[in-house]
Amino acid sequence: MKNAYRVSVPVDLRKVPTLEVVENAKKALKGYRKQLSKLQDTMYAHGKYNMLICLQGMDTAGKDSLIREVFKDVNARGVVVHSFKVPTHKELKHDFLWRHYVALPERGKIGVFNRTHYENVLVTRVHPEYILGENLPGIHSISQLDDTFYHRRMEAINQFEAHLHETGTIILKFFLHLSKEEQRQRLLRRLRLEHKNWKFSSGDLKERKLWDTYQHCYEDMLNRTDTDKAPWFIIPADDKSTARLRVAETIVNTLASYTDIKEPELDEKTKSQLDDFRAQLEKNKS
Repeated sequence: MKNAYRVSVPVDLRKVPTLEVVENAKKALKGYRKQLSKLQDTMYAHGKYNMLICLQGMDTAGKDSLIREVFKDVNARGVVVHSFKVPTHKELKHDFLWRHYVALPERGKIGVFNRTHYENVLVTRVHPEYILGENLPGIHSISQLDDTFYHRRMEAINQFEAHLHETGTIILKFFLHLSKEEQRQRLLRRLRLEHKNWKFSSGDLKERKLWDTYQHCYEDMLNRTDTDKAPWFIIPADDKSTARLRVAETIVNTLASYTDIKEPELDEKTKSQLDDFRAQLEKNKS
């Protein structure tokens, strides 16, 4: 798949731009939204594939608004969004991938994970104390949660995604690459605009202090979990309109490349009766 935003390992996020501005990006996005709607309808009728869109990024990267704008024209029953928060008591009673597996989209549908199974090698790596809540055999202290532990988890994720791919799930993973300065401006906007105040949390400032640690974890994750079956794309996210456009065109171009996804044809018996059915309906006008 040729795409300028596709991860090319080894990744060094310091060298990857966070800003791209496309003129008339909003207008271009409308065209891709219409195409995406038609492609999803065809995928639903075909009934053999589903699609999983994974969105990751630092706080304020624009994940929520991207989902709203990119999937606006898709049949409401054709796209399902899951936003994964802190694991519940029940979820902690299962392995770390369980809650993601049960949220996967049905065949014919698009599933969007707003924050994903990768939180288990990002947030928990920055805050390893969270792992202790999983009550894992043999894990008794944070000191045991070394790089090897998280690399094993990443390999488990690779196997998980390979299995999904082999059973018909088209996987696209997007890292919304935001600059630290742009995040500062967006947090200030949340404080400045009264109707945005509810989005602000003091925890955002605590996590911001760990920016460099998060960037290291993202780099390691991108380098170890980009595969042909489940590729990562690094999307410049400082300009929201352009980021939405780049995600939409990647999704559309990927779906369009599956030339075997076609609307099913009617069986010969039904096709031979179409004229009769049409005549019946035209005759029985109410």
